[in-house]
Amino acid sequence: MPIAGLPVLPPFAAWRFVDAVDGFEVVYLQPGRFRGHTSAVESGRAYAVSYEVSLDEGWITREVRVTSDTVDGHRSTLLRSDGEGRWTVDGVPAPHLDGLVDVDLEASACTNTLPVHRLRMPVGEVVAASAVYVQASDLAVRRLDQTYRRLDDHRFAYASEGGFEAVLVYDGAGLVVDYPGIAVRFA
Repeated sequence: MPIAGLPVLPPFAAWRFVDAVDGFEVVYLQPGRFRGHTSAVESGRAYAVSYEVSLDEGWITREVRVTSDTVDGHRSTLLRSDGEGRWTVDGVPAPHLDGLVDVDLEASACTNTLPVHRLRMPVGEVVAASAVYVQASDLAVRRLDQTYRRLDDHRFAYASEGGFEAVLVYDGAGLVVDYPGIAVRFA
């Protein structure tokens, strides 16, 4: 089940990145729409990313616009979903993304909110929530296999391919508060 009694999302949220990445993220939240910005330095390389994620009433991602600005230049990409798991990337069908309904932006702690709102997650059950993954620096798009296991009303054990694991802590609105090794919410 979604987090019990989720209230309306706040008008904005902000995170400070920790450990491998120095920077921050700010997102403006409206029903069915997240509009955010990230500025960071990772491994000596700076990037600025802006994004807009449009969702349907079931929290299924329908459209994602992402731009990235680095020393190599400005890039942008547009992802669209039919809501049934079929995607296009910049207008071209992307069958390697078939079956996915969430987006996970490398430059965003906020996108870990999407499966928590969308999925019915009983305490203790592991739920697969593979997502369309967009890399920050070059906007490469690929599939990211990941799972969530609800530990209680505010904590989820998260695991993604490559062996990454963390216990994510959420507030009552279902926004990440603590993403160990990645980000901490400060507003």
